[in-house]
Amino acid sequence: MKSIPISKVTEYVERNIGNFHSARLTSLKRLKLGQVLKRKNPYLFKAKNILTSEILIKTLLDAHLSSQEETIFGNFLENLAIFINATVFSGHKSSTEGVDLEFTRDKKRYIVSIKSGPNWGNSSQIKKMVQSFKTAKKVLRANNPRVEVICVNGCCYGREPTADKGEYFKYCGQEFWEFISGDKNLFLDLIVPLGHNAKDRNQEFLEEYSKIVNQFTSEFSQTFCKASKIDWESLVKFNSSKT
Repeated sequence: MKSIPISKVTEYVERNIGNFHSARLTSLKRLKLGQVLKRKNPYLFKAKNILTSEILIKTLLDAHLSSQEETIFGNFLENLAIFINATVFSGHKSSTEGVDLEFTRDKKRYIVSIKSGPNWGNSSQIKKMVQSFKTAKKVLRANNPRVEVICVNGCCYGREPTADKGEYFKYCGQEFWEFISGDKNLFLDLIVPLGHNAKDRNQEFLEEYSKIVNQFTSEFSQTFCKASKIDWESLVKFNSSKT
């Protein structure tokens, strides 16, 4: 088994982390007020007694952006994991839908579905992952009937008290990064390189975020406020009426 120096991981992160920052900034710039208003629950914000347009807009934006960033950064971490595994175990991106990584370790073939954190899906999504594992197994065994294939759901952060799920194993956080790299400290070593240029890139994001907040607040006040108060009936109609 090879090992991967942290300098190589750092080099990869510094070369690619800009894609994450660019993607989240692009996602922010493309947002339209109507999109955000239609995707969130207006009853929830009324129940929270939100009284001003700016607070409502910031609450909506933050909820939307949190979900977007989780997806974008999850894709970045998946590619990082594949890069690290390729360096150590000569793994590669799987061609089977729903399976992200394939590699051989200790004469066993591993097929891995990579997710951000442990609470990533409901029962139907987990069933779909298991079906993808079964499909990948059939393909691998068609070429080599004797191969031992082990299915793994890998999560980039978090913990899982019991790894053995019967049809697959679930490794999270430190256990996952050690599994794909052979390095038990890798999950900690990633912290420093992931902060590369973070201050400057986040400042650029915050400046654009402030513009969007001001723009959406103005638009919302003109359309959904009456007598300087939020017109909840108008907002709920926009969000939920049949026409």
